[in-house]
Amino acid sequence: MSEKNESWPDLAGRVVDGPDGRHHILPVRVYFEDTDFSGLVYHASYVRWFERGRSDFLRLLGGDHRRLIDGSGGTEPAAFVVRRMSIDFLKPSRIDEVLEVETRVKQVGAASLTLVQTVRRSDTTIAEAEVTVVLISVSGKPLRISEALREAFREQGKSASV
Repeated sequence: MSEKNESWPDLAGRVVDGPDGRHHILPVRVYFEDTDFSGLVYHASYVRWFERGRSDFLRLLGGDHRRLIDGSGGTEPAAFVVRRMSIDFLKPSRIDEVLEVETRVKQVGAASLTLVQTVRRSDTTIAEAEVTVVLISVSGKPLRISEALREAFREQGKSASV
């Protein structure tokens, strides 16, 4: 196995510090399957990329979808589900472009998270979304997010230099 190359993006992206606090960045490449008949990225591809950004952000903060869903973390089996999503599509993107999905915490509730997500190509904003997810049991009732995970999400809105 080779040594880790720090310039190579991590598969789950990275949590980085910026002037507005910590946020998650996930690089994605546009493949043929992401485009429609016109050669532009199909709108549903952005929804998939936003989901990947949220999932990998959760993973890097110590949340584990598998442990949540099977209850092996000592809690009732649960999952985060999308309650609300609002998307603005601002610019087109095309095959082979490398984009970044940025995920920021806007609000942390007892059973919900509101996140702001942006897809960018360099300095150009392609799409923006605000997403509210709720932790629910497999039976469908809302569950309280663990204090450790809520604190991890709260910390992401702060700058490391604070």
